[in-house]
Amino acid sequence: MKSALFVDFDNVYSGLRRLDQGAADQFARMPTAWMNWLIESLELPAPTRPGARRRILVRRCYLNPQAYQRFRPSFNLAGFEIVDCPPMTTEGKTSTDIHMVLDIVDLLQQETHYDEFIVFSADADFTPLLRKLRRWDRRTTVLAIGFPSAAYRASADLLIDQDDFIREALSFGDALTEPPPVEIRPARTLASSALAVIREAVQEAPTPVPLAKIASALLRAVDGLDASSWGGLGSFRALLDSLDLTPLAVSWEGGGTIYDPKRHSRAVTHGTGASGGKLNGVQPMLEELIRAEVAKASQPVPCGRLATLILGQDGSLAADWAGKGTFRKFVESLNVLPVRFNWNASGGFAVDPSRHTVPSDVAVDPGTEWADNALYEVAKHIHDLTDVPLLSPKKYRNLMEVIASDVLGSPFHLVATGKRVRDRCRDSGLPVSRADVNHVLRGLLMRGHSFEEGSNDAPTLCRKLADSIRSLCLREEIMLDAAMVSAIDNWIGGGAAR
Repeated sequence: MKSALFVDFDNVYSGLRRLDQGAADQFARMPTAWMNWLIESLELPAPTRPGARRRILVRRCYLNPQAYQRFRPSFNLAGFEIVDCPPMTTEGKTSTDIHMVLDIVDLLQQETHYDEFIVFSADADFTPLLRKLRRWDRRTTVLAIGFPSAAYRASADLLIDQDDFIREALSFGDALTEPPPVEIRPARTLASSALAVIREAVQEAPTPVPLAKIASALLRAVDGLDASSWGGLGSFRALLDSLDLTPLAVSWEGGGTIYDPKRHSRAVTHGTGASGGKLNGVQPMLEELIRAEVAKASQPVPCGRLATLILGQDGSLAADWAGKGTFRKFVESLNVLPVRFNWNASGGFAVDPSRHTVPSDVAVDPGTEWADNALYEVAKHIHDLTDVPLLSPKKYRNLMEVIASDVLGSPFHLVATGKRVRDRCRDSGLPVSRADVNHVLRGLLMRGHSFEEGSNDAPTLCRKLADSIRSLCLREEIMLDAAMVSAIDNWIGGGAAR
């Protein structure tokens, strides 16, 4: 796939800096690292030919030389063409957006057919450009740091998850900037059961054991473990990383194996089926399986059940979900309309909105988590348009208290704090996904809150998050009358947000 990359440096760098200075500096000083991630690891926007790879033929960085000249050498070494965009107004406005638009339109006229245009910017002004590229049958991939508008998100073929970009593309937390990670383990009984199954499987095997086989064995033998959440850790790999497998060793090459170095020679398992990021023709069958299972169900179908059914058709998926890493990312890459997924309850549910009559097709019971149905309808409306996590008021209050407690005892760091808060919410009996925790933390940071300098008590955090949500509502042209303002306060802080 022939691609062209356009980086609005000022926009991305300033967005990252509001989240974490270390992440921003890593983006600016190590473009070669995240370029390799773009080429080798980032999924391709559909549709693509089997075996297709991304070739980034054009690399352009639009940069204000008065503010960011010090980062110029790094982008030169990474093979970027650098377009100087100095301030054109007294307010510091640059001409980056018009330069990018003109350059992209120019490439559309060239003899080389660029299949994909990658835009690094959260500027919603590029929405018409993305729509034009779609009309010209070009795929678009966008990295938007912060909270891009609904129209901007909908106009892109692939929206790069900013948390994945920070953790994976910037290698944030591996060696350079993250404090020593807090050890994350599943429940003690689950961990011991999983270890016993793994050790027994490796001990009985004369050769290294494929990870797909290990994953299938765990799902069969360990009570409470399902392939959609892997004990609350999100992925099979995260589960393995949380266990002390000594003296066993794991290789993730070619589908992956686990082996005993004293008894087995290290071997690469190429495997069959869907490991290594390929579905090898089984995708239509799996899509029909999901549609059929939801069609015959009178209630929303737990994603754990769907994951088990899918693995019954192709067990090799268990190791890495066709290169997607998690069941959620895998299943969301499939075309299973009219089925939709809701991830607000643990593990997630699949629903057919035309048949399932649970309140607004969500997988929670308003009678227990949403005592006020009218408030739920307001929150659902905001969630649909702004992507604000649809957590119950009880979960929001608990989340804010956990954040306040965590930053009181530990220095704030976006990655490490997010992990700890996710784990403590789960331990409290009111679990919140890692993605939702990160969304809330980003909302506070983007609102200008400083965990190092500001007041971090729960009421203050509630008030600032409610303010952030109101700003997102105004951007999406949601009417903010007195009733709506009060509803947001009650949703986020039980009436204590203002």
